[in-house]
Parts: sequence; C-alpha cells; structure tokens
Amino acid sequence: MSDPLREPTFLILAALAPQPLHGYAIIGEVADLSGGRLALRPGTLYGALDRLADEGLLESDREEVVDGRMRRYYRLTDAGAALLEREAARLADNADAARRRLSRRQPAGGTAEPRLRLEINAATAPGH
Repeated sequence: MSDPLREPTFLILAALAPQPLHGYAIIGEVADLSGGRLALRPGTLYGALDRLADEGLLESDREEVVDGRMRRYYRLTDAGAALLEREAARLADNADAARRRLSRRQPAGGTAEPRLRLEINAATAPGH
C-alpha cells in the first residue's frame, strides 16, 4: 500500500481531475478546494508538478502563448486518477470511522454506562 498523500498533492490531483489546467489555474483551484486554507506558491507548485509528472501521475497536455507568455497545461493520467480515487476512498473511510466514534462519545462530566462485569463465584461455578 502506498503512503497517504500530503494535502497539497491530493488537492493538486483533485484540481486536475475534471480537465487540464495551467499552473495559475491550479493554484486557484487548490485555494478553492481547501476553502482558502492552502495557498500554493508558484515555485512550490511547479516543483510538485515536476515530481508528479516524474511519478507518472500527471502529464503535460499542451502549451499556448497568452499575452506573450508561455502557458503550459497539465492533465491527470489514468494512474493519477486511480491514485486520487484510492486516496479519496481512504480519507472517506477514515472520516466515517471518526464519525462513528464521535456518535458514541461520552460528554465530559457525563455518566458513563457501567461496564458489565462477570464475576464467577468459585462456590457456584460448574465443576465445584
């Protein structure tokens, strides 16, 4: 089993799931997906994109010139989509487990139900 993805990696792959995007669009999508908690810097993003491309999780889709500047688009590969799906399922399973446990949570200062204790009286136990 592979290691869990770090949140920035997960969000970069999620940003690319629907369609190819260029770098600054990925930065915007990651910010949106994280509710503004994660603001990727261009240097961080492009380093991550190179690493993810080397791992075969995304690839260059096309390049275009916009306002005299080269814009490269990236797209998720099938391997990247499969990894994103596995990671999303793992996170959902963890969240479900946490919710189940929270539903059984005893409030602070609340009375816990007594645990069932089995006591065997040696005098009444079978075989005595």
